[in-house]
Amino acid sequence: MATVLNPTQAELLKDEKGFLADLLAALTAFKNQPGELADLRQALLQLDELFLIVVAGEFNSGKSALVNALLGQRVLAEGVTPTTTRITLIKYGDKMEESSDAGGVAVLSFPLDLLRELNFVDTPGTNAVFRQHEELTRDFVPRSDLVIFVTSADRPFTESERQFLDHIRDWGKKIVFVINKRDLLAGEDELREVTTFVAENAARLLGAPPEIFAVSAKRAQAGDEESSGMRALRAYVQSWLDETARLRVKFANPLGVAEEILKRENARLAHERAQLQSDEEMVGTVEREIATYEGEVKDELRARLAEVDNVMLRLQARGLDFFDQKFRLMNLRDLTRGDRFRALFEKQVIAGVPEETEHRVQVAVNWLVEKDLRHWQQVTNYLLKRRTTVSDELVGNVSTDFEMRRQALLDGVTQSAQTIVSGYDVEAESRALGAAVESSVAQMALVEAGAVGLGTVITLLVSSSVVDVTGVVFAGVIAIVGFFIIPFKRQQAKTRFKEKIEAVRRNLSRVLTTQFNAEADRTVNRLKEGVAPYFRFVRGEKERLALMGQALSNAAERLGSLQSRIATVFGK
Repeated sequence: MATVLNPTQAELLKDEKGFLADLLAALTAFKNQPGELADLRQALLQLDELFLIVVAGEFNSGKSALVNALLGQRVLAEGVTPTTTRITLIKYGDKMEESSDAGGVAVLSFPLDLLRELNFVDTPGTNAVFRQHEELTRDFVPRSDLVIFVTSADRPFTESERQFLDHIRDWGKKIVFVINKRDLLAGEDELREVTTFVAENAARLLGAPPEIFAVSAKRAQAGDEESSGMRALRAYVQSWLDETARLRVKFANPLGVAEEILKRENARLAHERAQLQSDEEMVGTVEREIATYEGEVKDELRARLAEVDNVMLRLQARGLDFFDQKFRLMNLRDLTRGDRFRALFEKQVIAGVPEETEHRVQVAVNWLVEKDLRHWQQVTNYLLKRRTTVSDELVGNVSTDFEMRRQALLDGVTQSAQTIVSGYDVEAESRALGAAVESSVAQMALVEAGAVGLGTVITLLVSSSVVDVTGVVFAGVIAIVGFFIIPFKRQQAKTRFKEKIEAVRRNLSRVLTTQFNAEADRTVNRLKEGVAPYFRFVRGEKERLALMGQALSNAAERLGSLQSRIATVFGK
């Protein structure tokens, strides 16, 4: 900034630069739009630039001619075809020369005293043939301190001009309207008509009556100052060179850029929070579903395994009843024949137990496998509905980084869940779980898994548990004397039988509970792992948006304080 600042102004400048730098750092950390970051970076640099006047309007509205008329020199080329094909920065130089900066902006140096105080920017038309030229013009607006918007008297306030002004308005820039080519109008009545038309449309768009100058750059360059209307426009531009007015605008404009960016960021924050709220609801629903599944499986599993346990309890009850009925002196002949006694025991007590146990276990296996599938389907349906909603929200919109990452993660977890559901083979899963259960039970029975079926394993378990029980009556039974030995042996047999069957019951229940719980946990863990990336994203974004909201709130507070200080230091 060329002007020497007093201590109060210097302190204000330091604080404003600090605010803009902090805001830029915060928005960079939050991965904001590159264009907005560039605008903010340029606003920071703008504090050290000369006063900048940007001249905009449609091509062939006479922008270049107007700049030449303001400067009093033919600095820029003029013509009936678009002569300004790129942005041209006009600045002071000891000699006239043209160069180009890294951004493709033409830099025209000219030895004119007025340019020691300010720079002009001549821009391509708002309806430029090359769209990138219009985009460059739009990008240059945030750097301006004053915008002179030129419209042609023979086609004032066109639609492309209205759209461009709508963009300028968002930045809160000071806009002065110049109706050029007034020499084309028939008289004062026609000039008033055009001026009124521009004033009404501009006021409707900007929300306040605009300052309008009607000029003829052509007459001004021909030396006809009186009828050209340029004298009033030059006086207005000169008034902006007053040091206090210029500093006020120079200090205020970068904050205007920051204010506009904060508005956009708050709007984006509100939009992303609204989107994330639906995601959070879906995450909560899925997590509750997983927790419900986990609870239901554990509760229902107890009932399923109780059916297996009841088979063993009925076996125990039949065995105890068998000993009460068969351990009597009247059955001494059977008691002395171990093979016959065992055969009778197997027929009346053990028969059907292995088959029923195997059936009950297989029913539990099928139940758990089908419940797993139904739960996967339910979670997949939640994800599909959410993905469809998210996709519909993005139709026709430019996706932000947040939206693209969210969509990609949601697509990924949904696709994974769909793949699992579509490839879920209930029969194969049942066979696999059944084989795992059989293997665990076989290991408990110390027999080789896979060599025998579950029913055979149960047979071996039950049969081996009763061999030595029935054997207590076989050895030395001929030596039974009186009525005291039989009751003793019967009670001994019942006690041994009950202990053995209890041991089988406990071990079988433990093994089945462990195996089924492990399978349920595997399903829960697969579900959690499958949706974890998206869940982590939602929670991470919630934290990011909370931090961003706090940062924007703090920035808005600092912005308001700086704007109040500018009003105090320079006046309103």
